[in-house]
Amino acid sequence: MAMDAKLNQTRLSTDAPAQQASKKKRLFNYIQELKEELKKVSWTTKDELNLSTKLVIGATFFFGIGIYLFDLVIKGCLDFVALVVHFIFG
Repeated sequence: MAMDAKLNQTRLSTDAPAQQASKKKRLFNYIQELKEELKKVSWTTKDELNLSTKLVIGATFFFGIGIYLFDLVIKGCLDFVALVVHFIFG
């Protein structure tokens, strides 16, 4: 049993450099493929990015104001219902 452990340890220690070289090669290949894929991407121009940013900010502001106004209407209705209930039931 001790002999098997020594044999396995020897086998693992001799395979380590080969495994490290294989990992480095896979990492290098991954980075090369990543660079090739990034060359295929169609990036937005500065003008498109500015326009999109303005649209997002404008839409956010518009919807925020809309939600605020809708909230005020609901609050007014609920206050009115509370006033009527208070008037009726004292």
